Amino acid sequence: MYAPSHFDETRLDRLHALIDAHPLGTLVTHGEAGLDADHLPFEIGAATAAAPFGTLRAHVARANPLWRQAGTNVLVVFQGPSAYVSPSLYAEKPVSGKVVPTYNYAVVHAHGVLRAIDDPAWLRALLERLTARHEEPRGAPWSLDDAPPGFIDTLLGAMVGIEIPLQRLQGKWKLSQNRPRADQVAVAADCTGLMPWMAAPVRK
Repeated sequence: MYAPSHFDETRLDRLHALIDAHPLGTLVTHGEAGLDADHLPFEIGAATAAAPFGTLRAHVARANPLWRQAGTNVLVVFQGPSAYVSPSLYAEKPVSGKVVPTYNYAVVHAHGVLRAIDDPAWLRALLERLTARHEEPRGAPWSLDDAPPGFIDTLLGAMVGIEIPLQRLQGKWKLSQNRPRADQVAVAADCTGLMPWMAAPVRK
């Protein structure tokens, strides 16, 4: 991914924070039929010696041929917040008019080798964590224990887990870092969804 130095985000905690906040990733594989992509909710595990940038985990239907790509290099794209930026926000507009619109965004590209995990206990633990995390804001959160055990066991048999120990993690925070401070403030006020990410810009 092309990323000028002023947009290049390398802080692991920030990269993990975006993945955690926007966990629906686009997993890109390259098999005999060419490029393919699947959209999956992931969890991101902490960095380890074997996976210095963390480990992504998810699950797919057993009928999905994706898991048969185990052992190959894959890319997962996590799209964070984005917003159109109008040139009318820039202080230079009434002065010279030499301004144009753009798009601001934050994105993470995760690279690693795909692993398939055909283990019901592993799958159940993953689903329990994912469910607990997404159900937490609800007043009466649902859990796997709310469903009949046999029903869950049948579903687990129809799934395969996937795991990607990450060997490379690249972030691009295109958040007006190349604009004067006054323009950055104006953009943050107009594009409220970007404000939390603009509050901690990439290191220069």
